[in-house]
Amino acid sequence: MSSSVFERVESLLKQHGIAFQVLRHEPVYTSEEAVRVLGYAASSGAKALICKGNDTFMMFVMPGDRKLASKKIRASKGWARLRFAAAQEVLELTGLAPGSIPPFGSVFGLPTLCDARLSDNEAINFNAGDHGISVSMRYVDYVQVEKPELGNFAE
Repeated sequence: MSSSVFERVESLLKQHGIAFQVLRHEPVYTSEEAVRVLGYAASSGAKALICKGNDTFMMFVMPGDRKLASKKIRASKGWARLRFAAAQEVLELTGLAPGSIPPFGSVFGLPTLCDARLSDNEAINFNAGDHGISVSMRYVDYVQVEKPELGNFAE
């Protein structure tokens, strides 16, 4: 039987000797719900969005209180198109529903592009493959493990 996404994230962090906390809680589906239930600042939520730029799927990670800067990204990357993946595409790529995706594109074979403003937080928080399981870890450890492309991807 294949391991769950949570188990894959947990294993990745343990392999790198990264300290992290796991919190089990009532299911949350949006950044706003996570802030209400878990009590952390929205800006520390690492929101993972699956998108398709031209013909390639990728993951954008940004603070939970920000939105994807689609026009700016298209201009900077020279892409004609950039769109959010449909729920069915997200399911096919990750096995997950939107809102439960951890900010590790590498776990799904996707490139990860992370908005540099997430670094304003010492610790980041995210759902880990389940709407009722969150992980909290240091931002610097996240970048060390995931090695995302850093840039200005949010507004």
